[in-house]
Amino acid sequence: MIKRAFSNLSLNKKLTLMMLFLSFVLVTVMFFLYYQSEKALLNELASHTAELSKAIQVGVEEVTGSGSTDKSRLAQYLKRLNTKGVKEISIISNTDEIVASTNPQKVGEAVSPRKKELIIKAELGETVSKEGKAYNVILPVISGEAHYGYIHLKINTEDVSKLLRHNLLKRIFAAIAVFAIGIGIAVFLSWRYTVPIYNIVDATKKVAAGDFEQTLVPLDREDEIGALTKNFNFMVQRLKENKQLEERLREAEHLSAVGQLSRSIAHEIRNPMSFISLGIDHLKDKYSPENARQAQEFASLISSMKQEIHRLDKLLSEFLDYGRPLKLKIQPWNIEHLLSEVVQIIRPKAEADGIKIIEKYDSQPLIMLDPELIKTCIFNVITNSFQSIEGKGTITIKTERNKDDFLLSISDTGTGLSKENIARVFEPFFTTKSSGLGLGLATTKRIIEEHRGKVDFQSIEGKGTEVVISLPIKA
Repeated sequence: MIKRAFSNLSLNKKLTLMMLFLSFVLVTVMFFLYYQSEKALLNELASHTAELSKAIQVGVEEVTGSGSTDKSRLAQYLKRLNTKGVKEISIISNTDEIVASTNPQKVGEAVSPRKKELIIKAELGETVSKEGKAYNVILPVISGEAHYGYIHLKINTEDVSKLLRHNLLKRIFAAIAVFAIGIGIAVFLSWRYTVPIYNIVDATKKVAAGDFEQTLVPLDREDEIGALTKNFNFMVQRLKENKQLEERLREAEHLSAVGQLSRSIAHEIRNPMSFISLGIDHLKDKYSPENARQAQEFASLISSMKQEIHRLDKLLSEFLDYGRPLKLKIQPWNIEHLLSEVVQIIRPKAEADGIKIIEKYDSQPLIMLDPELIKTCIFNVITNSFQSIEGKGTITIKTERNKDDFLLSISDTGTGLSKENIARVFEPFFTTKSSGLGLGLATTKRIIEEHRGKVDFQSIEGKGTEVVISLPIKA
């Protein structure tokens, strides 16, 4: 849920949330490190303070103690205590002589002018002075009105500096880690945004090349890229529809030209054909031979002539029908009744030719269609199947439903077509038969597309052919 909500945010909101998240993480890490370093520093100072107090206590005991002074006592104490920061402890007498020290070589020596100056400053209240990375602490030892001498402590701050440097490095590395995470998130976001853009660019190139079939980009997000993808897909769909409309307009222009030509041809051909037909009837009645055998041959010749005239008239009618604009009479129709009527008409011819009709009906919904035109389409396909079967064979009529589409499949065990001819089966006037104009499948495709459907033609040479007609169930 959270992942989906974040993916649907706009880029500005994602970047804002990312910066807020990084700021929160950085502040949290810095606060944690500050707390840890402060705690460590306080512990270090507490340790220094305790050790310094013990060192001063030992020094006071050395100054005020009675009896002989153990010169190695301070060195042994410092070694046993492993004092941090306190590098040297010296006991200075009133005569400015070092009477005890953690450095045995300095015992018995007089104080240097520099240390004498520090003693004077200590008398004036300035007990601490800095010398390089070390601090000199000189404390007068006074009990009542008796002045016993001075305690000199040399404190090195290197340990504290190391601790501070260590804490600084930890903070720097923490900040680098946080910003590295930020850079990683930014790279991921840029990848999430650039990959879909590249997909759209590739799809745009395909559209520019005229390919509208495989150009739709998957829509799986609702941000700016999702809106861009949605608009791009809508644009491609509209371009595809416009292309189909242009093709249909060109086809309509072509059909209009064919219609005008066909009407002229019909006028020029049918009048002579009518005259010829009447002339043949006149010859049959007037010049029929009296001899029975000759009369039979004459009648057979006249019948063949009439059949050829009828065949030419049928071809001319097909030509006129193809060039005439379609006027659909759409109505809800039970496809089962329509198929039953077609099968009832073709079954006698199928039985006579030794062809078996197989019916597999899985779905027979009510469909908005023009029953006469759809019946013509089915007749055209089945007629082609009859003509492709040599000898005995089968024709299978199958129906099924695929989501919102009704599928009608008509397959046969005929001779099939070669790959070269499959690409041309829907071209007007293309035929592999010796008779006919080759307008059957072209007319079928035109009628089905007017019903907002489509025709799929598949054939294997030597094995058979399958034609699948797809019609939308909903109007």
